[in-house]
Amino acid sequence: MKAKILVVDDDPDIMTVLQDRLESLGYETVTASDGVRALETLERETPGVMLLDLEMPRLSGLDVLKRLAQSRQAGPDGQDLPIIVMTAHGTIAKAVEAMKEGAYDFLTKPFDVDHLSIVIRKALERESLKRQVECLRTEVETRYAKIIGTSSKTKTVIELAKRAANSDASVLLLGESGTGKELFARSIHQWSPRRTMPFVVINCVALTDTLLENELFGHEKGAFTGADRLQKGKVEMADGGTIFLDEIGDMAPALQAKLLRILQDHEFNRVGGSRLVRVNIRVIAATNKDLQQIVKAGSFREDLYFRLNVVSLALPPLRERQEDIPQLAEFFLKRHAQDAKKPQMRLTADAIAAMSRYSWPGNIRELDNTVARAVVLGPYEAIGPDQLALSAQDARPSSDEGQAAGYQDLPYHESMEQHSRTIILRALQSANGSQTKAAERLKLQRTYLARLIRQKNISTEPPPS
Repeated sequence: MKAKILVVDDDPDIMTVLQDRLESLGYETVTASDGVRALETLERETPGVMLLDLEMPRLSGLDVLKRLAQSRQAGPDGQDLPIIVMTAHGTIAKAVEAMKEGAYDFLTKPFDVDHLSIVIRKALERESLKRQVECLRTEVETRYAKIIGTSSKTKTVIELAKRAANSDASVLLLGESGTGKELFARSIHQWSPRRTMPFVVINCVALTDTLLENELFGHEKGAFTGADRLQKGKVEMADGGTIFLDEIGDMAPALQAKLLRILQDHEFNRVGGSRLVRVNIRVIAATNKDLQQIVKAGSFREDLYFRLNVVSLALPPLRERQEDIPQLAEFFLKRHAQDAKKPQMRLTADAIAAMSRYSWPGNIRELDNTVARAVVLGPYEAIGPDQLALSAQDARPSSDEGQAAGYQDLPYHESMEQHSRTIILRALQSANGSQTKAAERLKLQRTYLARLIRQKNISTEPPPS
Protein backbone atom coordinates (compact mmCIF):
# COMPACT_ATOMS: atom_id res chain seq x y z
CA MET A 1 0.00 0.00 0.00
CA LYS A 2 1.45 3.36 -1.08
CA ALA A 3 2.03 5.98 1.60
CA LYS A 4 0.02 9.16 0.99
CA ILE A 5 1.76 12.56 1.13
CA LEU A 6 -0.16 15.85 1.43
CA VAL A 7 1.74 18.66 -0.32
CA VAL A 8 0.73 22.20 0.69
CA ASP A 9 2.27 25.09 -1.30
CA ASP A 10 0.88 28.16 -3.06
CA ASP A 11 3.52 27.98 -5.82
CA PRO A 12 2.12 25.74 -8.61
CA ASP A 13 5.61 25.11 -10.06
CA ILE A 14 6.96 23.84 -6.76
CA MET A 15 3.78 21.78 -6.32
CA THR A 16 4.29 20.11 -9.70
CA VAL A 17 7.96 19.40 -9.03
CA LEU A 18 7.20 17.86 -5.63
CA GLN A 19 4.39 15.72 -7.04
CA ASP A 20 6.67 14.37 -9.77
CA ARG A 21 9.51 13.62 -7.36
CA LEU A 22 7.30 12.00 -4.74
CA GLU A 23 5.44 9.84 -7.23
CA SER A 24 8.76 8.76 -8.74
CA LEU A 25 9.73 7.62 -5.23
CA GLY A 26 6.58 5.47 -5.03
CA TYR A 27 4.31 7.75 -2.97
CA GLU A 28 0.72 8.80 -3.60
CA THR A 29 0.17 12.57 -3.45
CA VAL A 30 -2.70 14.91 -2.64
CA THR A 31 -2.30 18.69 -2.87
CA ALA A 32 -3.59 21.92 -1.35
CA SER A 33 -2.72 25.41 -2.56
CA ASP A 34 -2.94 27.16 0.83
CA GLY A 35 -3.45 26.60 4.55
CA VAL A 36 -7.25 26.80 4.45
CA ARG A 37 -7.47 24.15 1.73
CA ALA A 38 -4.95 22.03 3.66
CA LEU A 39 -7.23 21.89 6.71
CA GLU A 40 -10.20 21.09 4.48
CA THR A 41 -8.23 18.29 2.82
CA LEU A 42 -7.38 16.79 6.22
CA GLU A 43 -11.10 16.47 6.91
CA ARG A 44 -11.51 13.99 4.06
CA GLU A 45 -8.02 12.51 3.65
CA THR A 46 -5.68 10.71 6.05
CA PRO A 47 -2.13 11.26 4.75
CA GLY A 48 0.94 9.67 6.29
CA VAL A 49 3.02 12.87 6.05
CA MET A 50 2.35 16.54 5.28
CA LEU A 51 4.81 18.78 3.39
CA LEU A 52 3.83 22.29 4.49
CA ASP A 53 5.06 25.60 3.06
CA LEU A 54 5.40 28.32 5.71
CA GLU A 55 4.76 31.38 3.55
CA MET A 56 1.24 31.21 2.11
CA PRO A 57 -1.74 33.57 1.69
CA ARG A 58 -4.97 33.34 3.76
CA LEU A 59 -3.43 30.97 6.32
CA SER A 60 0.30 30.53 6.84
CA GLY A 61 2.06 27.29 7.60
CA LEU A 62 2.58 28.39 11.22
CA ASP A 63 -1.13 29.08 11.58
CA VAL A 64 -1.92 25.62 10.19
CA LEU A 65 0.39 24.06 12.80
CA LYS A 66 -1.32 26.05 15.57
CA ARG A 67 -4.79 25.03 14.37
CA LEU A 68 -3.78 21.37 14.34
CA ALA A 69 -2.27 21.69 17.83
CA GLN A 70 -5.57 23.10 19.08
CA SER A 71 -7.40 20.23 17.41
CA ARG A 72 -5.20 17.69 19.21
CA GLN A 73 -5.86 19.37 22.54
CA ALA A 74 -9.61 19.34 21.90
CA GLY A 75 -9.79 15.58 21.84
CA PRO A 76 -8.65 12.27 20.32
CA ASP A 77 -10.05 13.15 16.91
CA GLY A 78 -7.50 15.94 16.38
CA GLN A 79 -4.95 15.46 13.64
CA ASP A 80 -1.64 13.94 14.70
CA LEU A 81 0.63 13.34 11.71
CA PRO A 82 4.28 14.12 10.92
CA ILE A 83 4.56 17.60 9.36
CA ILE A 84 7.67 18.62 7.42
CA VAL A 85 7.77 22.37 6.86
CA MET A 86 9.31 23.91 3.74
CA THR A 87 11.12 27.22 3.95
CA ALA A 88 13.57 29.43 2.06
CA HIS A 89 17.16 29.94 3.23
CA GLY A 90 16.38 33.34 4.70
CA THR A 91 13.59 32.15 6.95
CA ILE A 92 15.31 29.50 9.08
CA ALA A 93 14.09 31.25 12.23
CA LYS A 94 10.50 30.57 11.19
CA ALA A 95 11.38 26.92 10.64
CA VAL A 96 12.68 26.75 14.22
CA GLU A 97 9.44 28.32 15.42
CA ALA A 98 7.53 25.75 13.42
CA MET A 99 9.44 22.95 15.14
CA LYS A 100 8.36 24.40 18.50
CA GLU A 101 4.74 24.25 17.27
CA GLY A 102 5.03 20.53 16.59
CA ALA A 103 6.61 20.17 13.14
CA TYR A 104 8.63 16.97 12.68
CA ASP A 105 11.42 18.48 10.53
CA PHE A 106 12.08 21.18 7.93
CA LEU A 107 13.46 21.38 4.40
CA THR A 108 15.02 24.36 2.68
CA LYS A 109 14.28 25.28 -0.90
CA PRO A 110 15.51 24.23 -3.44
CA PHE A 111 15.17 20.56 -2.47
CA ASP A 112 17.73 17.82 -2.73
CA VAL A 113 15.88 14.68 -3.87
CA ASP A 114 17.94 12.32 -1.69
CA HIS A 115 17.48 14.49 1.40
CA LEU A 116 13.76 14.80 0.71
CA SER A 117 13.45 11.02 0.42
CA ILE A 118 15.36 10.40 3.67
CA VAL A 119 13.32 12.91 5.71
CA ILE A 120 9.99 11.54 4.46
CA ARG A 121 11.05 7.93 5.03
CA LYS A 122 12.11 8.68 8.62
CA ALA A 123 8.84 10.50 9.27
CA LEU A 124 6.84 7.53 7.98
CA GLU A 125 8.95 5.10 10.01
CA ARG A 126 8.31 7.12 13.15
CA GLU A 127 4.59 7.12 12.49
CA SER A 128 4.66 3.38 11.82
CA LEU A 129 6.44 2.78 15.14
CA LYS A 130 3.84 4.89 16.95
CA ARG A 131 1.09 2.80 15.37
CA GLN A 132 2.84 -0.42 16.35
CA VAL A 133 3.17 0.76 19.94
CA GLU A 134 -0.52 1.65 19.95
CA CYS A 135 -1.38 -1.78 18.55
CA LEU A 136 0.68 -3.47 21.25
CA ARG A 137 -0.94 -1.33 23.92
CA THR A 138 -4.37 -2.28 22.63
CA GLU A 139 -3.42 -5.95 22.63
CA VAL A 140 -2.29 -5.76 26.25
CA GLU A 141 -5.42 -3.90 27.30
CA THR A 142 -7.70 -6.38 25.57
CA ARG A 143 -5.73 -9.41 26.83
CA TYR A 144 -4.86 -10.50 23.33
CA ALA A 145 -3.80 -14.13 23.21
CA LYS A 146 -3.16 -16.70 20.56
CA ILE A 147 -5.96 -19.02 19.59
CA ILE A 148 -5.76 -22.07 21.82
CA GLY A 149 -6.71 -25.53 20.64
CA THR A 150 -5.32 -28.59 18.93
CA SER A 151 -8.55 -30.28 17.86
CA SER A 152 -9.06 -30.94 14.17
CA LYS A 153 -11.95 -28.46 13.96
CA THR A 154 -9.90 -25.70 15.60
CA LYS A 155 -6.89 -26.39 13.39
CA THR A 156 -9.07 -26.26 10.27
CA VAL A 157 -10.57 -22.88 11.13
CA ILE A 158 -7.15 -21.45 12.06
CA GLU A 159 -5.70 -22.57 8.73
CA LEU A 160 -8.57 -21.00 6.80
CA ALA A 161 -8.25 -17.78 8.82
CA LYS A 162 -4.52 -17.55 8.04
CA ARG A 163 -5.22 -17.97 4.34
CA ALA A 164 -7.89 -15.27 4.45
CA ALA A 165 -5.55 -12.92 6.33
CA ASN A 166 -3.21 -12.61 3.34
CA SER A 167 -5.91 -10.88 1.29
CA ASP A 168 -8.13 -7.83 1.75
CA ALA A 169 -11.28 -9.89 1.28
CA SER A 170 -14.14 -9.27 3.70
CA VAL A 171 -14.52 -12.01 6.31
CA LEU A 172 -17.76 -13.13 7.96
CA LEU A 173 -17.33 -14.98 11.26
CA LEU A 174 -20.26 -17.20 12.23
CA GLY A 175 -20.78 -18.94 15.54
CA GLU A 176 -22.59 -19.05 18.84
CA SER A 177 -22.02 -16.37 21.43
CA GLY A 178 -18.76 -16.89 23.27
CA THR A 179 -16.97 -18.95 20.61
CA GLY A 180 -14.13 -16.42 20.22
CA LYS A 181 -15.18 -14.43 17.15
CA GLU A 182 -13.40 -11.25 18.25
CA LEU A 183 -10.22 -13.19 19.02
CA PHE A 184 -10.31 -14.68 15.51
CA ALA A 185 -10.88 -11.21 14.05
CA ARG A 186 -7.87 -9.83 15.95
CA SER A 187 -5.79 -12.80 14.85
CA ILE A 188 -6.70 -12.31 11.19
CA HIS A 189 -5.64 -8.67 11.52
CA GLN A 190 -2.36 -9.66 13.21
CA TRP A 191 -1.60 -12.21 10.48
CA SER A 192 -2.38 -9.69 7.69
CA PRO A 193 -0.18 -7.04 5.99
CA ARG A 194 -2.29 -4.46 7.88
CA ARG A 195 -0.98 -5.61 11.28
CA THR A 196 0.83 -2.31 12.00
CA MET A 197 -2.31 -0.28 11.31
CA PRO A 198 -5.32 0.20 13.61
CA PHE A 199 -7.73 -2.55 14.61
CA VAL A 200 -11.05 -0.99 15.56
CA VAL A 201 -13.98 -2.82 17.22
CA ILE A 202 -17.64 -1.82 16.96
CA ASN A 203 -20.51 -3.71 18.61
CA CYS A 204 -23.54 -3.11 16.42
CA VAL A 205 -26.04 -4.04 19.12
CA ALA A 206 -24.56 -2.07 22.01
CA LEU A 207 -25.71 1.36 20.74
CA THR A 208 -28.90 2.87 19.38
CA ASP A 209 -29.10 3.34 15.61
CA THR A 210 -28.39 7.07 15.89
CA LEU A 211 -25.43 6.64 18.22
CA LEU A 212 -24.05 3.78 16.14
CA GLU A 213 -24.15 5.89 12.98
CA ASN A 214 -22.26 8.69 14.73
CA GLU A 215 -19.79 6.21 16.23
CA LEU A 216 -19.12 4.61 12.85
CA PHE A 217 -19.06 7.62 10.53
CA GLY A 218 -18.48 10.66 12.75
CA HIS A 219 -20.16 14.00 12.17
CA GLU A 220 -19.54 17.43 10.71
CA LYS A 221 -19.49 20.55 12.83
CA GLY A 222 -23.07 21.76 13.32
CA ALA A 223 -24.62 18.44 12.26
CA PHE A 224 -26.83 18.45 15.36
CA THR A 225 -27.22 20.29 18.65
CA GLY A 226 -23.97 19.99 20.57
CA ALA A 227 -21.83 19.14 17.52
CA ASP A 228 -19.45 22.06 18.10
CA ARG A 229 -16.60 20.52 16.13
CA LEU A 230 -15.90 17.93 13.48
CA GLN A 231 -15.59 14.42 14.84
CA LYS A 232 -14.15 11.52 12.93
CA GLY A 233 -15.80 8.13 13.34
CA LYS A 234 -14.37 4.67 13.89
CA VAL A 235 -14.35 3.95 10.15
CA GLU A 236 -11.96 6.85 9.57
CA MET A 237 -9.87 5.89 12.58
CA ALA A 238 -9.42 2.45 11.04
CA ASP A 239 -8.06 3.87 7.77
CA GLY A 240 -5.30 1.58 6.52
CA GLY A 241 -6.27 -1.10 9.02
CA THR A 242 -9.19 -3.34 9.95
CA ILE A 243 -12.62 -2.66 11.41
CA PHE A 244 -14.45 -5.45 13.21
CA LEU A 245 -18.24 -5.18 13.21
CA ASP A 246 -19.59 -7.50 15.89
CA GLU A 247 -23.25 -8.57 15.83
CA ILE A 248 -23.64 -7.29 12.27
CA GLY A 249 -27.04 -8.98 11.99
CA ASP A 250 -28.50 -6.29 14.30
CA MET A 251 -27.42 -3.33 12.16
CA ALA A 252 -30.24 -1.04 11.03
CA PRO A 253 -31.11 -1.04 7.27
CA ALA A 254 -30.09 2.63 6.82
CA LEU A 255 -26.63 1.91 8.22
CA GLN A 256 -26.38 -1.22 6.09
CA ALA A 257 -26.65 1.00 3.00
CA LYS A 258 -23.77 3.22 4.17
CA LEU A 259 -21.64 0.18 4.99
CA LEU A 260 -22.34 -1.26 1.54
CA ARG A 261 -21.07 1.96 -0.02
CA ILE A 262 -17.83 1.66 1.93
CA LEU A 263 -17.34 -1.91 0.75
CA GLN A 264 -18.13 -1.00 -2.86
CA ASP A 265 -16.61 2.46 -3.28
CA HIS A 266 -14.44 2.93 -0.17
CA GLU A 267 -16.17 6.23 0.63
CA PHE A 268 -18.91 7.65 2.85
CA ASN A 269 -20.42 10.87 4.23
CA ARG A 270 -20.17 11.93 7.83
CA VAL A 271 -23.42 12.65 9.67
CA GLY A 272 -24.63 16.06 8.54
CA GLY A 273 -22.04 16.26 5.76
CA SER A 274 -22.08 16.21 1.98
CA ARG A 275 -18.36 15.80 1.38
CA LEU A 276 -17.16 12.31 0.53
CA VAL A 277 -14.52 10.81 2.79
CA ARG A 278 -12.36 8.05 1.29
CA VAL A 279 -10.94 5.24 3.40
CA ASN A 280 -8.87 2.12 2.86
CA ILE A 281 -10.10 -0.46 5.35
CA ARG A 282 -10.67 -4.16 5.67
CA VAL A 283 -14.01 -5.25 7.10
CA ILE A 284 -14.45 -8.30 9.33
CA ALA A 285 -18.00 -8.93 10.53
CA ALA A 286 -19.43 -11.42 13.00
CA THR A 287 -22.84 -12.68 14.02
CA ASN A 288 -24.44 -15.46 16.03
CA LYS A 289 -27.55 -15.28 13.86
CA ASP A 290 -28.46 -17.01 10.63
CA LEU A 291 -27.89 -14.14 8.18
CA GLN A 292 -29.41 -16.05 5.28
CA GLN A 293 -32.69 -16.34 7.16
CA ILE A 294 -32.54 -12.65 8.09
CA VAL A 295 -32.00 -11.81 4.41
CA LYS A 296 -35.05 -13.91 3.47
CA ALA A 297 -37.05 -12.12 6.17
CA GLY A 298 -36.14 -8.79 4.55
CA SER A 299 -34.34 -7.22 7.53
CA PHE A 300 -30.83 -7.57 6.11
CA ARG A 301 -29.69 -6.44 2.66
CA GLU A 302 -28.88 -9.29 0.32
CA ASP A 303 -26.25 -7.27 -1.56
CA LEU A 304 -24.50 -6.42 1.72
CA TYR A 305 -24.63 -10.06 2.78
CA PHE A 306 -22.81 -11.12 -0.38
CA ARG A 307 -20.25 -8.32 0.06
CA LEU A 308 -19.52 -9.43 3.62
CA ASN A 309 -19.60 -13.15 2.90
CA VAL A 310 -16.54 -13.30 0.63
CA VAL A 311 -14.80 -15.55 3.16
CA SER A 312 -17.05 -17.26 5.69
CA LEU A 313 -15.64 -18.99 8.78
CA ALA A 314 -17.87 -21.05 11.06
CA LEU A 315 -16.39 -21.24 14.56
CA PRO A 316 -17.25 -24.52 16.33
CA PRO A 317 -18.92 -24.39 19.77
CA LEU A 318 -16.85 -25.64 22.67
CA ARG A 319 -18.92 -28.83 22.99
CA GLU A 320 -17.64 -29.84 19.54
CA ARG A 321 -13.99 -29.30 20.46
CA GLN A 322 -13.99 -31.13 23.79
CA GLU A 323 -10.31 -32.05 23.55
CA ASP A 324 -9.41 -28.33 23.69
CA ILE A 325 -11.07 -27.84 27.09
CA PRO A 326 -8.12 -28.87 29.34
CA GLN A 327 -5.70 -26.60 27.48
CA LEU A 328 -8.11 -23.68 27.55
CA ALA A 329 -8.87 -24.21 31.23
CA GLU A 330 -5.16 -24.25 32.12
CA PHE A 331 -4.63 -21.04 30.11
CA PHE A 332 -7.45 -19.22 31.91
CA LEU A 333 -6.29 -20.59 35.26
CA LYS A 334 -2.78 -19.23 34.79
CA ARG A 335 -4.09 -15.80 33.83
CA HIS A 336 -6.65 -15.47 36.62
CA ALA A 337 -4.37 -16.97 39.26
CA GLN A 338 -1.75 -14.39 38.39
CA ASP A 339 -4.29 -11.56 38.59
CA ALA A 340 -5.57 -12.83 41.95
CA LYS A 341 -2.02 -13.28 43.27
CA LYS A 342 -2.68 -16.99 43.79
CA PRO A 343 0.04 -18.51 41.59
CA GLN A 344 -0.20 -21.90 43.34
CA MET A 345 -3.79 -22.55 42.24
CA ARG A 346 -4.22 -25.83 40.33
CA LEU A 347 -7.03 -27.74 38.66
CA THR A 348 -7.48 -31.28 39.92
CA ALA A 349 -7.93 -34.26 37.66
CA ASP A 350 -11.57 -34.47 38.81
CA ALA A 351 -12.09 -30.82 37.87
CA ILE A 352 -10.64 -31.39 34.40
CA ALA A 353 -12.83 -34.44 33.96
CA ALA A 354 -15.94 -32.50 35.07
CA MET A 355 -15.18 -29.70 32.65
CA SER A 356 -14.64 -32.19 29.85
CA ARG A 357 -18.08 -33.71 30.51
CA TYR A 358 -19.83 -30.34 30.62
CA SER A 359 -21.56 -29.06 27.46
CA TRP A 360 -20.62 -25.34 27.96
CA PRO A 361 -23.71 -23.61 26.54
CA GLY A 362 -21.89 -20.28 27.00
CA ASN A 363 -18.83 -21.65 25.18
CA ILE A 364 -15.33 -20.26 25.81
CA ARG A 365 -16.64 -17.17 27.59
CA GLU A 366 -18.44 -19.38 30.12
CA LEU A 367 -15.32 -21.49 30.63
CA ASP A 368 -13.26 -18.36 31.24
CA ASN A 369 -15.78 -17.01 33.75
CA THR A 370 -16.06 -20.38 35.52
CA VAL A 371 -12.31 -20.61 36.06
CA ALA A 372 -12.15 -16.97 37.17
CA ARG A 373 -14.88 -17.55 39.76
CA ALA A 374 -13.17 -20.69 41.06
CA VAL A 375 -9.87 -18.85 41.45
CA VAL A 376 -11.44 -15.92 43.29
CA LEU A 377 -13.66 -17.98 45.61
CA GLY A 378 -11.61 -21.16 45.95
CA PRO A 379 -10.41 -21.70 49.55
CA TYR A 380 -7.79 -24.25 48.51
CA GLU A 381 -4.84 -24.26 46.15
CA ALA A 382 -6.37 -27.20 44.30
CA ILE A 383 -9.63 -26.48 42.47
CA GLY A 384 -12.00 -29.42 42.47
CA PRO A 385 -15.39 -29.98 40.77
CA ASP A 386 -17.27 -28.43 43.70
CA GLN A 387 -15.52 -25.08 43.18
CA LEU A 388 -16.54 -25.04 39.50
CA ALA A 389 -20.28 -25.09 40.32
CA LEU A 390 -21.23 -26.59 36.95
CA SER A 391 -24.88 -27.28 36.22
CA ALA A 392 -25.66 -30.99 36.31
CA GLN A 393 -28.28 -30.69 33.58
CA ASP A 394 -25.64 -29.47 31.13
CA ALA A 395 -23.22 -32.32 31.87
CA ARG A 396 -22.60 -35.04 29.33
CA PRO A 397 -22.75 -38.73 30.27
CA SER A 398 -19.74 -39.94 32.23
CA SER A 399 -20.25 -43.68 31.64
CA ASP A 400 -18.19 -45.64 29.19
CA GLU A 401 -21.18 -45.79 26.89
CA GLY A 402 -21.61 -42.06 27.05
CA GLN A 403 -17.94 -41.49 26.39
CA ALA A 404 -17.97 -43.83 23.44
CA ALA A 405 -20.99 -42.07 22.00
CA GLY A 406 -19.13 -38.81 22.24
CA TYR A 407 -16.14 -40.22 20.37
CA GLN A 408 -18.00 -41.84 17.49
CA ASP A 409 -18.28 -38.62 15.49
CA LEU A 410 -14.56 -37.85 15.83
CA PRO A 411 -11.80 -38.84 13.39
CA TYR A 412 -9.91 -42.01 14.39
CA HIS A 413 -6.76 -40.37 15.80
CA GLU A 414 -8.75 -37.68 17.59
CA SER A 415 -11.06 -40.29 19.09
CA MET A 416 -8.10 -42.36 20.34
CA GLU A 417 -6.45 -39.25 21.77
CA GLN A 418 -9.55 -38.32 23.75
CA HIS A 419 -10.13 -41.91 24.91
CA SER A 420 -6.54 -42.22 26.19
CA ARG A 421 -6.89 -38.93 28.07
CA THR A 422 -10.07 -40.24 29.75
CA ILE A 423 -8.34 -43.49 30.77
CA ILE A 424 -5.40 -41.59 32.32
CA LEU A 425 -7.71 -39.16 34.15
CA ARG A 426 -9.73 -42.04 35.64
CA ALA A 427 -6.57 -43.83 36.77
CA LEU A 428 -5.29 -40.66 38.43
CA GLN A 429 -8.65 -40.11 40.12
CA SER A 430 -8.68 -43.66 41.48
CA ALA A 431 -5.10 -43.21 42.70
CA ASN A 432 -5.93 -39.85 44.33
CA GLY A 433 -3.45 -38.11 42.02
CA SER A 434 -0.54 -40.53 42.61
CA GLN A 435 1.28 -41.15 39.33
CA THR A 436 3.03 -44.23 40.73
CA LYS A 437 -0.24 -45.94 41.69
CA ALA A 438 -1.90 -44.83 38.44
CA ALA A 439 0.99 -46.32 36.45
CA GLU A 440 0.57 -49.61 38.33
CA ARG A 441 -3.17 -49.68 37.54
CA LEU A 442 -2.49 -49.00 33.86
CA LYS A 443 0.43 -51.46 33.68
CA LEU A 444 2.72 -48.67 32.46
CA GLN A 445 6.17 -47.51 33.49
CA ARG A 446 5.91 -44.42 35.69
CA THR A 447 8.27 -42.39 33.47
CA TYR A 448 6.18 -43.18 30.40
CA LEU A 449 2.96 -42.18 32.19
CA ALA A 450 4.60 -38.94 33.34
CA ARG A 451 5.53 -38.17 29.73
CA LEU A 452 1.95 -38.85 28.58
CA ILE A 453 0.60 -36.56 31.31
CA ARG A 454 2.89 -33.74 30.16
CA GLN A 455 2.02 -34.25 26.49
CA LYS A 456 -1.70 -34.21 27.19
CA ASN A 457 -1.47 -31.31 29.65
CA ILE A 458 -3.21 -33.23 32.43
CA SER A 459 -3.21 -31.82 35.95
CA THR A 460 -2.22 -34.29 38.67
CA GLU A 461 -3.28 -32.27 41.72
CA PRO A 462 -5.51 -34.26 44.09
CA PRO A 463 -8.80 -32.74 45.24
CA PRO A 464 -8.76 -30.85 48.58
CA SER A 465 -9.44 -32.94 51.61
